[in-house]
Amino acid sequence: MTDVSTTEVTRDAIRAAEALIRPHVRHTPVLEVDLADFGRPAQPVALKLECLQHSGSFKARGAFTSLLTRDVPDAGVVAASGGNHGAAVAYAAARLGVPATIFVPSVTTPAKAERIRGYGAKLVVGGDRYADALAASEEFVAGTGAMTVHAYDQPATLTGQGTLGLEIGQDLPDLDTLLVAVGGGGLIGGIAAWFRGDVRVVAVEPEGAPTLHRALAAGEPVDAPTEGIAADSLAPKQVGRLMFPLAQRFVERSVLVTDDAIASAQRSLWDAARVVAEPGGATALAALLSGAYVPEPGERVAVLVCGANTSAVQL
Repeated sequence: MTDVSTTEVTRDAIRAAEALIRPHVRHTPVLEVDLADFGRPAQPVALKLECLQHSGSFKARGAFTSLLTRDVPDAGVVAASGGNHGAAVAYAAARLGVPATIFVPSVTTPAKAERIRGYGAKLVVGGDRYADALAASEEFVAGTGAMTVHAYDQPATLTGQGTLGLEIGQDLPDLDTLLVAVGGGGLIGGIAAWFRGDVRVVAVEPEGAPTLHRALAAGEPVDAPTEGIAADSLAPKQVGRLMFPLAQRFVERSVLVTDDAIASAQRSLWDAARVVAEPGGATALAALLSGAYVPEPGERVAVLVCGANTSAVQL
């Protein structure tokens, strides 16, 4: 068994993780669209639909990497989550026959809470924000000896999310720029570790939760507000410390978008492409549709649609 927790998040580690988790995760599709379909000046854009991943988001990659590369105790695994990470850990644990306890804050949406319960995990509501759920999960670990699977600040998590960068590189070998939504930074940290400057990686964050934006300005992770429409997925107090050096080196910049822009992008994805995304999953596209990020003529741009755990579309 390879202990990813003792290795640097390198391309070799990401390749090894990709081979390990491949039987358990989907190679998600790319949808080619034109910004004219969304009411913007015509320009082709690729949408990487990681919202179609098992458990409804990219988080399954990090969850499987963690469970398959670490020694899981009899007490099982525990995770604190705004919802998507918890669902992914619950799904991976169910697939691998491991007990799971998931702590979520009260802002977690019913759709995400129900998904966690549906995978057979024990769901515990701990406080109003992610930091509260994290503190409650740490108390649980101290009392039970369960293994923590951190949402974004563990090497195995970063390495697993980096497999998405590998996959995007396979799908779009001529890519210039990739727009990625940021909460704690595990996703963009893993992707940045894969591309290492070969592709321009741009972070997109809600104005109400500018974790990476403030960290880059300060030169280190610092507290940021935890508000807004995407608070259940993109609003930790601080960006992860393990990913921050990767972001400093390989993330070109962070752009901020309003809640209105995120909600508009979420509606536009459904109206123009019949793609369902939660607010956090639509945040990267909001940068293009709102003009927060304006591509150069001929720039080959992709947007990561990273999550779809929402009840926005009722059938």
